[in-house]
Amino acid sequence: MLKVLVVDDDQGLRLTVSTTLRNTTRFEVDEAFDGVKALEMVKEKNYDVVILDVDMPRMNGLEALKQIKEHDPRIVALMVTAFANIDDAVNAVKQGAYNYISKPVKSEDLLSMVEKALEANAMISNVAGSSPVLIEQGRKFVGNNAEMQKVFNIIHKLSRVDTAVLIRGESGTGKELVAKAIHFNSARKDQKFVAINCSAIPENLFESELFGHEKGSFTGADYRKLGKFQYAEGGTIFLDEIGDMPPLMQAKLLRVLQEKKFTPVGSNRELGANVRVIAATNRDLEKMIQDGSFREDLFYRLNVIPIFLPPLRDRKPDLQSLVHTFINKFNKTHDKRITGITPEAMNCLLKYEWPGNIRELENVIEHAFVLEETNRITLPSLSEKVLGDLALKEDSGAVIETFSDNTGAQEDGHDASLPSLTLSLNSSAELDFNRQKELFEKDFIIMALQRFKGRINQTALHANIPKKTLLRKIEKYGINPREYCEPRA
Repeated sequence: MLKVLVVDDDQGLRLTVSTTLRNTTRFEVDEAFDGVKALEMVKEKNYDVVILDVDMPRMNGLEALKQIKEHDPRIVALMVTAFANIDDAVNAVKQGAYNYISKPVKSEDLLSMVEKALEANAMISNVAGSSPVLIEQGRKFVGNNAEMQKVFNIIHKLSRVDTAVLIRGESGTGKELVAKAIHFNSARKDQKFVAINCSAIPENLFESELFGHEKGSFTGADYRKLGKFQYAEGGTIFLDEIGDMPPLMQAKLLRVLQEKKFTPVGSNRELGANVRVIAATNRDLEKMIQDGSFREDLFYRLNVIPIFLPPLRDRKPDLQSLVHTFINKFNKTHDKRITGITPEAMNCLLKYEWPGNIRELENVIEHAFVLEETNRITLPSLSEKVLGDLALKEDSGAVIETFSDNTGAQEDGHDASLPSLTLSLNSSAELDFNRQKELFEKDFIIMALQRFKGRINQTALHANIPKKTLLRKIEKYGINPREYCEPRA
């Protein structure tokens, strides 16, 4: 259950709000009569939501909000205010409150606001999976699942200002996720979030796409078109792959950022641009500036607060948390009850380099969900690409060696046959075909791994076992191939 603290010196209002929330059975609700008591309770208990009245004795809601956010910026704060104090509530939103509710409080409005606030805050939790790095005034903040506090600090800081943001990182690191989290936790959250992929727009249509055009302004302009900047009025435009924007459009975008105005194609009218710009790229903009393909002045306009999303290969300590995040997600999506991942499968994921970053990891986990028949993700349910990469690493540098069987005969590694196994039963042995077959399988696999020094590919090839079958049997019998690897010098 989600924990909510209702803070108001009016006992009747506290009761109304608390009862509304408790009736949903989703919330565990506590109450406080003023800001001082609320702050004490927040420090003692981890709350998800705090609902604060603006006017209270000892410590008002605005001061309480400030101190609560300093203590734990993850807490979702909603302000309750009388009509006369709307300005105070608006200021509170600028200081980190999600939104405000006017008195008298209507149950349906309260529940709707709480749901929206929790959805927006959940985006920040997902951003933790992207591990943003914020460079601000010479200080470096790294957000990952081990340092969630810093992740929330980053997004909350960016949500309270209206400046341009530049998000940088390889494909698949979660740049659009970060942009959405910033937008949906900002004062623009009730307006549109418009995403544009700059690499997907033909150069001759770029200006029309962003700024719109008048009817007849060029061949094929059979109607008046609204541009993305006009469509996103009051909201946020996310310019993905900004490095692919043509030079002419870079100049026009710079003017929008500087003067907050633009002119549709074929028009004489200037239109205002009340839009926040968040840009993203996986390209080296500094190098592009040097070779003249990206404007330096535009770079500095966008680069006010840069966020760097490191590749997943540099964040191996976060992998376990990310895997469990996706397991929880796909349990809901696929209506399954996967409880975790086996050590062998997790070790395989840790060895993989993840060229597709978090997006690829998500695909791999979903692939495993479709194939897995147990309650944990096992090695055989991972994708061929991940398993193949692991096998190549295990076999890298290996040479095909000759070996002798029990008779002393030498054979080439490619054609080597494995010595036969003899199954012997005494009178007291368990006469169970399946049980004895499993014992034979286990002994055979161990012997094959010993022969090929724990190398999965070599063992599968020469023992004539499909690699997926071999991995499944290794998992089933709890065999550790590393035990049979040649010791390093």
